[in-house]
Amino acid sequence: MLLELSIRHLAVIENVGLRCYNGFHVLTGETGAGKSIIIDALSLIAGGRSSSDLVRYGSDKATIEALFQISEDHPVWPILNEAGIEADPEEHLIIRREITAQGKSTSRVNGQLVNLAKLKDIGEWLVNIHGQHEHQSLFKVEEHIRWLDLFGDAEITKDKLAYQTAYDEYQTVRKQVRELEETSKQALQMLDLYRFQVEEIGSAKLKPGEDEALTEEKRKLSNAERLFQSAADAYDLLYGGSKGLEAVSRAMNKLQDIAVLDPAKLQPLLEQVQSAYYQLEDAAYQVRDYRDEIEFNPSRLDFIEQRLDTISSLRRKYGDSVQDILAYLAKIQRELDLIENKDEALQKLQQQEQKLLRELERHAAKLTERRAAVAERLAVEIVAELRDLHMERTQFKVQIDPLPEGRYTREGQDQVEFLISANPGEPLRSLSKIASGGEISRVMLALKSIFSRVDRIPVLVFDEVDTGVSGRAAQAIAEKMSRLSSGCQVFSITHLPQVACMADVHYLIHKSTDGDRTFTNVEELGDTGRVHELARMLGGVEVTDKTLQHAQEMLALANDKKARMD
Repeated sequence: MLLELSIRHLAVIENVGLRCYNGFHVLTGETGAGKSIIIDALSLIAGGRSSSDLVRYGSDKATIEALFQISEDHPVWPILNEAGIEADPEEHLIIRREITAQGKSTSRVNGQLVNLAKLKDIGEWLVNIHGQHEHQSLFKVEEHIRWLDLFGDAEITKDKLAYQTAYDEYQTVRKQVRELEETSKQALQMLDLYRFQVEEIGSAKLKPGEDEALTEEKRKLSNAERLFQSAADAYDLLYGGSKGLEAVSRAMNKLQDIAVLDPAKLQPLLEQVQSAYYQLEDAAYQVRDYRDEIEFNPSRLDFIEQRLDTISSLRRKYGDSVQDILAYLAKIQRELDLIENKDEALQKLQQQEQKLLRELERHAAKLTERRAAVAERLAVEIVAELRDLHMERTQFKVQIDPLPEGRYTREGQDQVEFLISANPGEPLRSLSKIASGGEISRVMLALKSIFSRVDRIPVLVFDEVDTGVSGRAAQAIAEKMSRLSSGCQVFSITHLPQVACMADVHYLIHKSTDGDRTFTNVEELGDTGRVHELARMLGGVEVTDKTLQHAQEMLALANDKKARMD
């Protein structure tokens, strides 16, 4: 539920804070007082589009903040976790929205920034706003199948998941068949080219990393003479003559002779020289061995150069390295194999496609059967709800027809539409074509009374949906909203005293002026305030003793009726 709503610098609102409760809330006030701005604020919290026009004149930004208390098992928590938002079901959920005077919007959930799309995903599970002529999902024919499935979730889900698995498998194979059919003509034109390329690359018998190894070997063979001479000179300098190891050996002997005279200082020096001697001696042997291993092989060098030319030619055509060339070879070998065996592969895929289609048809038929049973139950419940709203002779039908031309979607092979006849003798027509505002209001309320039990949205807002009704119908709408609020929080903007008196919480929206500035204020009414506001709604501008008495009677009767409803 919504616990608090804070609004700053939004339109004509300077600073308003609402404390909210369980049950049925109404917002009343004179036309133009700013009641719709409260709804706009909730819409922004739920991810609605913003505009710089919403920022109060002279202010830098508008700020809306909402505090929610949501049950631990509510579907919004997994959505928050998936978005990486730190949220604990044992704590409150805070949503904050800011709109600057330049039109920039910033949204935060529990202090973490989210984009508008993610805020909308979250908000759709928290707040549902209905206006009299707003194109709601309940009146969009393409959404009717989703609402039917939501209503019959327990009966339909298993069969729907089985159908969707079959649908995905069928679509995957169907796509493969179409791709093979569409590309076969082009592929046949490439057949000779692929064969030539496979032969050209295959005959080279390339090995991964071969080009790098040959380049390294070529560098050594090309510089063999220089490598040999330098290694030989280095060995001679180390091992021959009076300046190499022989000189170090003589120095070592001299130090050995005198080390006994001053062992503290000379013995460490002797050991360093001995170590250097042995290291130099080992290095000299390694240089000698390297010199002896140097290969003078002009024929091998010629072979390497020819091989590198071959690889270079292939690299210009097929890839930047031997690894790339081999990868390309593997690719065209697969393409070649597919082309050469196209007919066989296509036949197998087509057989698999037909088999999966039969499986899909079986699951689709079962899903349609489930939906038909749920549709009958839904129609019965909607008719019962409409009867409560004084539409006793209304007919309602959930029509299920197959998609044209045997088409399938991921939702099934069904197209679902809600049909209604509000008056005797009239044919069933699409729900979206209801003309009467009063009928729209009551049908919407009946549908929401049913679907609120399954969609689990905690805050339901009606924006003047009772327009166009009066008398017994208005009283029925008020009672239906009151009953609806037992399962979720209900907010309604209304001009009808019959609706307002049934509320558990009553807010009065009114304007005030200070100099040349206008302010919208929200006042939570107590018993006395409610009586005066109901009297205004009953009698207009002038409130008389009679209208006050009438308002008191209405409140007393409403309280008695709510007590009996409980």
